[in-house]
Amino acid sequence: MAKEYEFEGTPVAPLAIIACPGAEELANKIDQRLVNLYNGISDNEKKTFIIQSDCPRFTNGDAKGIVHDSVRGTDLYIICDPGNHGVTYQMFGQELPLTPDEHYANLKRLICACTGKPQRITVVMPMLYGGRQHRRTARESLDCAMMLQELHSYGVADLITFDAHDPRVQNAVPLMGFDNYFAYYQMLKALLKRFPDLKLHKDTAMVVSPDEGAMTRNVFYASVLGLDLGMFYKRRDYSTIINGRNPIVAHEYIGLPVMGMNVFVADDMIATGDSILKLAKEIKEKGANKVFLSATFSLFTEGVEKFNEAYAAGYFDAVLSTNLSYRIPELKKCEWFVEADMSKYIALILAASNYNESVSKLLDPSSKIKNLVAMYENNFSKGEI
Repeated sequence: MAKEYEFEGTPVAPLAIIACPGAEELANKIDQRLVNLYNGISDNEKKTFIIQSDCPRFTNGDAKGIVHDSVRGTDLYIICDPGNHGVTYQMFGQELPLTPDEHYANLKRLICACTGKPQRITVVMPMLYGGRQHRRTARESLDCAMMLQELHSYGVADLITFDAHDPRVQNAVPLMGFDNYFAYYQMLKALLKRFPDLKLHKDTAMVVSPDEGAMTRNVFYASVLGLDLGMFYKRRDYSTIINGRNPIVAHEYIGLPVMGMNVFVADDMIATGDSILKLAKEIKEKGANKVFLSATFSLFTEGVEKFNEAYAAGYFDAVLSTNLSYRIPELKKCEWFVEADMSKYIALILAASNYNESVSKLLDPSSKIKNLVAMYENNFSKGEI
């Protein structure tokens, strides 16, 4: 294990993992990383940290949580993917997909099944349940805040998430841990692996934020890479609500010209994809060279066909995302899709937490990004890529 990730002392308790239904793929990858890591720093060889569990359904739709092994005295991490609609169940003879509400209910069932026996419970929820409903602008529910308060009342000590839509939602639970991580380094690593000749210099590349809400992550990219930053401002029709949101009337660009530049756009999620495709088209029509779209969560709620058409038209060169949440099967077959594996990063986060070590090096990947870019530039100049 790299020196910067060596841990001192002993774990606070034996580490254990439970995967909620739909989170098994990511949990298994994290588990394998942890097995390799712990076997390298401990004499007690482990084959897995995963505790077997299940959430079976009755024919009328009722369910229950079952934990098949002991979790007494463990440092337990429960991984939940509220966005996995690929998990289905039978109800009155019909096959139905699990909704975010049902994934959250399964999480609560498994916490309840542990009956308070773990020494500490941490929920790993890469995409926050109810995260898009993070603030009240009318007589509306505050789903994410209610979830956090409920988990806290269940005895959950910490929640680990990624790229929260608005991390200020943690103010709902000031006495519960809330760690919000980002996939900055992994995204750029995946980008440079696919496009090793890409020059991330100020005279050839720039960063563009798709809207004001995404400025924080795009400011980080621009600052670390030393690139100029532009922004699109979304003008919305607030007198109308379509599919739960105010429709976008127009995108207005603010910033330096993108003519001849390689443009990197970062957002938290791609849902329908309408707004980011309009943005990509506008950037391309303004004379941009290559356009790279990135989002931490690739939902693609309306499929990939419109992206295939936009890619064929030359509006963008790649879409980058992570494996933090469910990806529809057809997405993985698209030549324009580039996936960043987050399992190693999460494994290091869990190990640091298990050892009660500081995660500051994991939170700020600035130096790693600079080393990564320098490595690719040096190897490319030597003809080694």
